[in-house]
Amino acid sequence: MEILFDSIQQVLASYLWPLFRISSMLMVMAIFGASTTPTRVRLMMAVAITVAVAPVLPPMPQVELLSLTSVLITLQQLLIGSAMGFVTLLLMQTFVLTGQIIGMQTSLGFASMVDPSSGQQTPVVGNFFLVLTTLVFLSVDGHLVLIRMLVASFDSIPVSTRGINIANYRSLAAWGSYMFGAALTMSISAIVALLTVNLAFGVMTRASPQLNIFSIGFPVTMIGGLLVLWLTLGPVMAHFDEVWQQAQILLCNMAELQCKINGRP
Repeated sequence: MEILFDSIQQVLASYLWPLFRISSMLMVMAIFGASTTPTRVRLMMAVAITVAVAPVLPPMPQVELLSLTSVLITLQQLLIGSAMGFVTLLLMQTFVLTGQIIGMQTSLGFASMVDPSSGQQTPVVGNFFLVLTTLVFLSVDGHLVLIRMLVASFDSIPVSTRGINIANYRSLAAWGSYMFGAALTMSISAIVALLTVNLAFGVMTRASPQLNIFSIGFPVTMIGGLLVLWLTLGPVMAHFDEVWQQAQILLCNMAELQCKINGRP
C-alpha cells in the first residue's frame, strides 16, 4: 500500500509541477493572458501542453506533495512561468506605448477604447499598434518560440526549490527602461514632425494675431498626425524584429539556455 501511494504521488508530481509552470506562463503572457481569453481556454491549453511534454521532461524530485518543500517548489514554478510570460507582455506594451505617445502628439489621443489585454481605457492609436503587433507576433510564431523555451527550461532549471537567478530578475526589471527607450525611438519622428507643425502655427499666429489658431490648427494637426502615423507604419516590422530579438535574449538568459538569435549566440 505504501509503494502504491508513493507511485501515485510520483505520477501526480510529474504532471502537476510542469502544469504550474506552463499555466502560469499562459496566465501572464500576451494574447493568451488577455482578459478576452476565457479562463477555461487557458486551462485547456495548459493541460494539453503539459500532457504532451510531460513524458519527455527530466525526472521530478522525490518530494511529498503535501509538504513545505513541495509548496516552495510550486511557488518557484509559478515564478518561472510568470516571469517568462511577462517578457512578452513588455514586448507588446512597447508598441502600445509608442501608439500612446503618437496619439498624444497628433491629437488622436482623444479617441479611446478598451484595451483587450488590460481591460483599461487607452488611446485608439495604442490599440491599433497592439492589434498590429499581435498579428506580427503570431505570424513569426512567437508563441511557439516561447513554449519551446519554456519546455527547454525544464532541463536548464529543473523542478526544484531553485528558481531563476536574482540577477535575471534584475535584468527583467531593467528591461522596463528598454521598453520606454524603444517606444521613444519609434515615436521620435512623429514627435519632431508634429513639433515642427506646432512651431509653424506659432509663427503664423505671431505674424497674424487675428488668425484663430484653435479652429485651424487642430484639424491641420490631426491630418498631419494621420500622415505621420501612416509613414510610421513602414518601419514597424524592423522595430519589432529588433525588440523581439532583445526579448528572446532576455528569455534565454532567464531560462539559462544557449540560444542563437538569427545566427548569433
